[in-house]
Amino acid sequence: MSSSDIFIGETIGTAILILLGGGVCAAVTLKASKARNAGWLAITFGWGFAVLTAVYTSAPLSGAHLNPAVTLALAIKDKDFSNLPVYWGGQLFGAMIGAALVWAAYYGQFHAHLTDKEIVGGPGAQATTAKAVEAQEKGAGPVLGVFSTGPEIRNAVQNLLTEIIGTIVLVLAVLTQGLNDKGNGLGTLGALITALVVVSIGLSLGGPTGYAINPARDLGPRIVHALLPLPNKGGSDWSYAWVPVVGPLIGGAIAAGIYNVAFV
Repeated sequence: MSSSDIFIGETIGTAILILLGGGVCAAVTLKASKARNAGWLAITFGWGFAVLTAVYTSAPLSGAHLNPAVTLALAIKDKDFSNLPVYWGGQLFGAMIGAALVWAAYYGQFHAHLTDKEIVGGPGAQATTAKAVEAQEKGAGPVLGVFSTGPEIRNAVQNLLTEIIGTIVLVLAVLTQGLNDKGNGLGTLGALITALVVVSIGLSLGGPTGYAINPARDLGPRIVHALLPLPNKGGSDWSYAWVPVVGPLIGGAIAAGIYNVAFV
């Protein structure tokens, strides 16, 4: 596959991933959304279906890595790093496009949410009304959770370890069950397996940090959150932003090492 196919495929696929994944977070979080307060099950299955749709759409072009940790693991497995920058560039660009599309689709809901005094505070707000969880985190605005992840308990070592563990599970599943016949991306059955693994990770390991398990999924939308003209949006929590980038990359590398030792 050519570099242009890789970049276009990863851009389209990751944009769809974030549009549908971030979309379910917006649906569950924002005021005036019909799905508000639908809960964690809706989020985990929404992200699983987002993975399924994105992989099936982009696999013919790029192999549907859609995750820098997966790309790194495949590069380590094959000892070929030549396409790493193209994959990573497409993934980050696509994630930013997807996040911007979530904002466009939920434009009115974002405005309603971020101008509600009970959510963002201000004169007339009830002192006893709890704000969104994201707003209680230092440096995180009330809708940041629609775009990127944040920990429930802020402990850098634990948060990093949680992301590493979750990504190891994901990448090992991809390497052992999900690859196409060429071994350079996800296959037809692999897309379904990977989507179900993402749901499982969300249900079992997503509680502590929100299970980024994908650097582009977190960093791209966080950049968009910082750039968008959202009223009362608060901070983008850059002090935490390194965890969902470094953790998954470490997890992907470890998974590739385990695969090369145990399965090859």
